[in-house]
Amino acid sequence: MRESESGGRRPYHHGDLHRALVDAARALLEAEGPGALSMRAVARGAGVSPAAPYHHFKDKDELMGAVAHEGWLMLDAALARARDEAPAGRGRITALGVAYVCFAIDHPALYRVMYDHARDQESLPDQLHEPEQGAFATVRRTLVEVGGDPDARIELELATAAAWCAAHGLAEMAGFKQFDHLKDALGGEKPFLRAVFDQMGLFPRMSGR
Repeated sequence: MRESESGGRRPYHHGDLHRALVDAARALLEAEGPGALSMRAVARGAGVSPAAPYHHFKDKDELMGAVAHEGWLMLDAALARARDEAPAGRGRITALGVAYVCFAIDHPALYRVMYDHARDQESLPDQLHEPEQGAFATVRRTLVEVGGDPDARIELELATAAAWCAAHGLAEMAGFKQFDHLKDALGGEKPFLRAVFDQMGLFPRMSGR
């Protein structure tokens, strides 16, 4: 659908209105926070009429679900990239944790919407659990690489959940002022995060330590 230029709106050229609306919602969310989001504001950001978003989303909540989905895909990609760039071995688990926390720090409003929407659904998104490509699969596969038994399914799932919860907990607390002196002593945010994960001594049963 192509919107006219009436009312001073920009003409809609790129053809994927669903994508444009999600991008506009995410940009507004990260620039101004959840309180600034409305269907009208998102339409304005995408350069379309106020009615246009309703052709793709029945209401704001459904749009926010699409934004949350985008956030989970971005997190999946960040973890996969961190794993691929880290040297093989135990340090890959730390690299995954650091990447997770950095994502939360870099995209605080999006990160909050991701979990708020998941809480409303009482379940984490399906893409987290894809057998080969989901973020949980990336963590699970890395745990196996550092010594976890792939046949010990319950223990492996518990270790994966523990890794996720550790990263989520640090993401919630990393900005506290009480840690500033540690960041200064260690040389910055990322060295602090790596040191915290290393001190956790995560998953000795899974890693053979």
